Amino acid sequence: MKKFVKLAFISLLLSFFTSNLFALENGEVSVQNGKQVAWNEATKKWQNLEEFWRDYAKKNGGLTWGQSKTYPPYNDVKEYDLFMVEVASGLCLMEFYHTRWRRANDVRRWDDKFNEYAGCAKVFD
Repeated sequence: MKKFVKLAFISLLLSFFTSNLFALENGEVSVQNGKQVAWNEATKKWQNLEEFWRDYAKKNGGLTWGQSKTYPPYNDVKEYDLFMVEVASGLCLMEFYHTRWRRANDVRRWDDKFNEYAGCAKVFD
């Protein structure tokens, strides 16, 4: 009986640790069917990266300044405002943080691959 209890306990511990080793993190990027997708912990599903951004914005009051090639007037912007900037290589979600616009990933620290996606790679050029 003692041996069975020990084995059951060890099995339980191993299952706990191995399941946590493979847990997905919010904003983790993967390639599925040749396309980049991000894990959205809130919805428990994979989304393309733009959907992920838009879902994040929606859950945090929406895109404060919409989507445009032109940044909003600096004096009108507040901490944590969101803006989808359009550059030649695509879109990038920006968040106003500590007195300047930053890529939302630089504030939120999702997967580093977000900084190379679409317009984010060239947003500061």
